[in-house]
Amino acid sequence: MVKVPEKATPFFAYAPAPESRAIVDIAASYGLFIDGEFVEGHAKSFKTINPATEEVLAELSEADETDVDLAVRAARRAYTRVWSRMPGSERAKYLFRIARIMQERGRELAVLESIDNGKPIKESRDIDIPVAAAHFFYYAGWADKLSYAGQGVNPQPLGVAGQIIPWNFPLLMLAWKIAPALAAGNTVVLKPAETTSLTALLFAEICQQADLPPGVVNIITGAGSTGQALVSHPDVDKIAFTGSTEIGKSIARTVAGTKKRVTLELGGKAANIVFDDAPLDQAVEGIVNGIFFNQGHVCCAGSRLLVQESIAEELLEKLKRRMSTLRVGDPLDKNTDIGAINSAEQLRKIRTLSEIGEAEGGERWSPPCDLPENGFWFPPTVFTGVTQAHRIAREEIFGPVLSTLTFRTPAEAVEKANNTPFGLSAGVWTDKGSRILWMANQLRAGVVWANTFNKFDPTSPFGGYKESGYGREGGLPGLAAYLKGTD
Repeated sequence: MVKVPEKATPFFAYAPAPESRAIVDIAASYGLFIDGEFVEGHAKSFKTINPATEEVLAELSEADETDVDLAVRAARRAYTRVWSRMPGSERAKYLFRIARIMQERGRELAVLESIDNGKPIKESRDIDIPVAAAHFFYYAGWADKLSYAGQGVNPQPLGVAGQIIPWNFPLLMLAWKIAPALAAGNTVVLKPAETTSLTALLFAEICQQADLPPGVVNIITGAGSTGQALVSHPDVDKIAFTGSTEIGKSIARTVAGTKKRVTLELGGKAANIVFDDAPLDQAVEGIVNGIFFNQGHVCCAGSRLLVQESIAEELLEKLKRRMSTLRVGDPLDKNTDIGAINSAEQLRKIRTLSEIGEAEGGERWSPPCDLPENGFWFPPTVFTGVTQAHRIAREEIFGPVLSTLTFRTPAEAVEKANNTPFGLSAGVWTDKGSRILWMANQLRAGVVWANTFNKFDPTSPFGGYKESGYGREGGLPGLAAYLKGTD
């Protein structure tokens, strides 16, 4: 039996360190951003709420087929008349300008992201916003070098890109998609997730501030029907989607038989593999970062911990002790480690799968922590006694829930790690470089981290295999996905 550490009495406690909300001016309502202007939508409006408090933040317009058509037409005009004809060096200036404005307004963007999404401000401030700006800087550098992108001596843009992003990294996913598309000479119609649209709408203001030509970027808000209208629009040349595997399959069926290019970045159930020669304290930090970062709302989260049997007890004791120090609470408090679950719907899913994990025989443990009365919250949780037959080891929970399995040999670790319909990411913790290389070659995952986890860079491509989708975002492959080659 693993000894469960008692909750330690701290020598000191962190005083609240709230970030000021006053830096953000949230309007009562927002329209759609089409052809360089905010316009009223033709359909009904819907509310977006703060998941930490359940307060209504704003009313948003839901784009219908008419609105989608207006946005696509605006993007086509901008593509034909302005953007595709503009020299790459000139397009680069706009991308550089957008990146600099994002940096200048970084605090505003970070606060708004945490209010709308529920993630801790230190993650929004130190990761989401800086990496989003870095993508615009990186692809700005490529805009006048497309002949070196591996798509022929004079590659051409595809045309109008329809892009649909999820709610877990709203602004970062926007940057992943818009930056390479614009650098390659495409124009964009982007639909953010209905629960986290506010930073995308603030980005629309940034486009105006940067004097981006009207129609180059269009942002339409709405739910699934809006996304479906965008995917099925006949004048869209490329679809880029990040989200659930179920919706990704639906998109693939919709575009089948058309000339649309498609990039799908879908779900995951990553294995984080710890060998007996790994630096355990470092591995524990990587495990915590792998599953509790962004409340576990990460498609590449290390949600399956595979531990070599001989060190399992020691590692789990260290892990539980470390989990006892995690602070759950106000996302705008700079001390918070785990913020709010993004929505009531997602919280229900996490609770349901956790209850199923217990019913199927898993041993559930969470550190003592006081959860706020209002909002959507779930404590950091680890399951032991898990087998590959458990649903919590097979299905993507998309929350702060870790399933722990053991292995004896590297071959067994590979077999268990690959025993999943997903193939987005994996982590390997060991002192042996040769083992890292061998494991990386054996694992069917698009990204394999070695002695770290959840590290991202705009120069590095990201994507998966199997039901985790196809295509790559980031790096040179992310740029090539928006180009058609020529001789």
